[in-house]
Amino acid sequence: MTTPDPTTPDPTTLDLTGLATRPAQVWGAVRLVPLVRDEPLHDLRLRPELHGDAAGQVEPGPRRAHLSYVPHGFVATWTGDGTPAAAFGTQFSADGHSAPAATMGLRFHRRMARRQAKDRLRFLPVHLALEGYLALHFGGPAIAWEEWSQRAIRQGLSPRAEEAHAGAEVRGLADALRIFEIHPDQCGVLLYVADALAAAFAVPHPDDYRALHPTLLQDLYGELIHHYATLMPPVPDFRARIPETQIRSLAHLRTAVAEQERAWAHFHDTTMATGLLEQAYTWRTVCRMGRFRLSRFLPRFRPKQENHIGEAITDDRGRIAFLKTFRLSESQVRRGHLLSRLADNDWHLAATAADLGIDTARLGLRLETAGFGYLLRQDVLDGYRRQGRS
Repeated sequence: MTTPDPTTPDPTTLDLTGLATRPAQVWGAVRLVPLVRDEPLHDLRLRPELHGDAAGQVEPGPRRAHLSYVPHGFVATWTGDGTPAAAFGTQFSADGHSAPAATMGLRFHRRMARRQAKDRLRFLPVHLALEGYLALHFGGPAIAWEEWSQRAIRQGLSPRAEEAHAGAEVRGLADALRIFEIHPDQCGVLLYVADALAAAFAVPHPDDYRALHPTLLQDLYGELIHHYATLMPPVPDFRARIPETQIRSLAHLRTAVAEQERAWAHFHDTTMATGLLEQAYTWRTVCRMGRFRLSRFLPRFRPKQENHIGEAITDDRGRIAFLKTFRLSESQVRRGHLLSRLADNDWHLAATAADLGIDTARLGLRLETAGFGYLLRQDVLDGYRRQGRS
């Protein structure tokens, strides 16, 4: 794996230049907004590497492991001279056999992103982004302040776990993916559930999207999306309305349709997708791939607002070639927010509490509520509880 160039500036926001939205399609609470490219990328291609219903263990480094549900991976193939690249292979099983129906296979991956050849990279979609979130300040307190437990100082946040739901558990998604029309130039989709943006997905070429469209059902989705799909009523469809008095010919009709499509795209981009597109992200390059690079990104963790993590492949001009995002739940946002504020204040509880505008006892109780109570010494935590009751 090549070493990223630290001098190359990373973007701070998501720029979907080259991708245009088309009118949405609705099924129950699910709304799919197609993303199309005027000019597909030919020198980067993606194809699925399917694993079936398998648990997977990833070994990102010595004495470290990441255990997760790993339904599929993506394989990226590119050329170094700009000539068209062919999508490599179709799908395969590591041992050539399928696991019995009553069992779950276990697969081992040495890295989230691993080169299979000079011009071919296998990576695990969504998991690359989740690894970045799970590893957020994973080492724990940088300074051994007296409030922190010995476990926090020795082990940090290990083990760290988060929950997610497979797409098959999101009500209505399977039917929507089966029924919805795929546009001829479609290279991606924005997936909404109860009009909450669940995920953004974009690939270099329309043929790649047709091959990878079914994998949306195998992806991971957050707790919020699962609840919305289960509890929320169907969403309304946005229907175009063209005054018939203005139509005198087919040319007039084509012009009116084009205006409606532009109006929809403007409404979507300036209203529905702002929580994803207008937020600043912290980017980290994972691997270079010729003129492309694979990166993952984290948000600023704004409580009570929309927050996404994800991974992207960008070209040498910073344009998105591949994109996959995961929407964090409010509890996940709070955990990220607390850890980031602690790290910004060198893990000093009093300084962090002052930064948040609360007292130290309340901060300690917030840490406990967020699942980080084990980081504090038991007597310190008991003292915070007594103060909270008084």
